[in-house]
Amino acid sequence: MTTPGDREAEVLERIEAFRRRRPRLIDDMITMAHGAGGKASAALVDAVFVEAFAPGDRTPLADAATLTLPTGERLAFTTDSFVVQPRQFPGGSIGHLAVHGTVNDLAVSGAKPVWLSAGFVIEEGFPVAELREIVADMAEAAAAAGVVIVTGDTKVVGKGAADGLYITTAGIGIVPAGRHLGPEYVQPGDVVLLSGNMADHGMAVMLARGDLMLDADIRSDTAPLGELVAALLDAAPSTRWMRDPTRGGVATVCNELARDTNLAVVLDESLLPIAPAVVGACDLLGIDPLYVANEGKVLVVVAPEQADAALEAMRSNPLGADATRIGEIMAEPQAIVVLLTSFGGTRIVDMLVGDPLPRIC
Repeated sequence: MTTPGDREAEVLERIEAFRRRRPRLIDDMITMAHGAGGKASAALVDAVFVEAFAPGDRTPLADAATLTLPTGERLAFTTDSFVVQPRQFPGGSIGHLAVHGTVNDLAVSGAKPVWLSAGFVIEEGFPVAELREIVADMAEAAAAAGVVIVTGDTKVVGKGAADGLYITTAGIGIVPAGRHLGPEYVQPGDVVLLSGNMADHGMAVMLARGDLMLDADIRSDTAPLGELVAALLDAAPSTRWMRDPTRGGVATVCNELARDTNLAVVLDESLLPIAPAVVGACDLLGIDPLYVANEGKVLVVVAPEQADAALEAMRSNPLGADATRIGEIMAEPQAIVVLLTSFGGTRIVDMLVGDPLPRIC
């Protein structure tokens, strides 16, 4: 006969097995899932790139590398590629994303973004007028973010070889002395904050493709986060960790945090900020907004005594007007993201294999 103690032990054993799982690369060919930011992406990066470039290094992967110069100064260095379709969408373009995505990776690493590079792969037959518009968007975005595009490269490939235009940007920022952020600083009892509504970007791009015959007023949230992050760090210097939840959304980033800290990230469904139009679109498509990309939001872990100051600082910036507390860090269950549902229950929020919305950045 099975006793309550036996059932509890079985549940704990299953949780422990779930916790120990690590994405493994089992595919022989690259699929779209490998570029979507979920388990397939993590497995590819771990088995191919980390294995080749940093074998045996289990240091958590961040949005930017922090480099210490011989003089003692620290720089943050990051790179990203942009392949979004369509290239123009409500609220922005691939040009805006190419700047915002890179400066935001620097900002959430605690750095002040300063310089960018830009590389363009252009398909033969691409309209020069559209290229001018996209480059103008990049110049506008760089000026607004306070960065300078200082170098770049251009390649042209044959018709049908590049889907129009791909852009790669790299960025360098300066990390102020004494500033340290990372999963190693996160502690049980810390508070999880989000700077505004989830899923705006991913759904704006999805609807702009025109395949779904849905009409909703949803605009991408693409924006530079440097000023908002600077205000946050001034008001809450004990901020532990930050990420911008792009591919894979809030759920994926929280799973990475739980894995890197070996702590629990407990989210409250009733506190998650989502615009009604986005809720409706996600419901119609059967997509969980927790997994949908954002391009102008920051997810933050702060010490509980500075949570109110952090929220006030974010809300003082237009990009953080809807900032809110969405959860907390707990010691158990280790390395797992838990959602407290609106119905009073709980469920595990796992990392998806791929992304329900490919090519959104």
